[in-house]
Amino acid sequence: MAGAPWRPPAPALYPRLTETQSRRTADGENTMNESCLVLFSGGQDSTVCLAWALDRYARVETVGFAYGQRHAVELTQRGVVRDALAARFPAWRDRLGEDHLLDLPTLAAISDTALTRESAIEMTAAGLPSTFVPGRNLLFFTYAAALAYRRGIRVLVGGMCETDYSGYPDCRNDTIQTLARALSLGMAVDLTIETPLMYRDKAATWAMTQDLGGTALVDLVVAETHSCYLGDRATRWAWGAGCGSCPACELRAKGWERWQSTKS
Repeated sequence: MAGAPWRPPAPALYPRLTETQSRRTADGENTMNESCLVLFSGGQDSTVCLAWALDRYARVETVGFAYGQRHAVELTQRGVVRDALAARFPAWRDRLGEDHLLDLPTLAAISDTALTRESAIEMTAAGLPSTFVPGRNLLFFTYAAALAYRRGIRVLVGGMCETDYSGYPDCRNDTIQTLARALSLGMAVDLTIETPLMYRDKAATWAMTQDLGGTALVDLVVAETHSCYLGDRATRWAWGAGCGSCPACELRAKGWERWQSTKS
């Protein structure tokens, strides 16, 4: 006689994380006996999240993804940023653990977007920018969760935001926390996804950078992180390198300007 079909643990074991729970470490809860895995692209937001994690967790590993992105220079900057963080912030050096780079070439093969093709950046009929790569963050977190499972890590950290952003549906808190619940059920572990920038605009992200690491961290973010969708590292602005006209550059620049205006 066939055995009873397998069923996942009761939902109560893995409750959906609320906004407050997803930012629990910001309220002072001790995490110094824990480890986390940061989704780290080498961009502004993921670098600030990496600094945030290094300030809170005993051990912090990073994971990046090569998915055929047009701005592949960000992959080079990942190592530059990690090395600079270790050199400039001794307190964080010993907490910075292994880095992992995962290849996801199929994502570019099935995506017809301005981030994976040499095509114009524009609004589409769906009301989203042509830089939207369907399923990208869902895949990133799924692969990161599988890696974290093997590494014995139960906290993932991502730089997603639904305040100053391009409208990508896979950056919204509802999406991310629903995915956290699905991954917890699918792996039978209590997995948390932290998104410390979720409700911060870009000006607040710059201010958070200053709060975390002072002028040294702000200077590092300006000089070494990469956001530009066109991969421009040659053109320099007060806020960093980039073309100055793609959506990522515009968000970064406007946030910088708003932050600077609050300091004067």
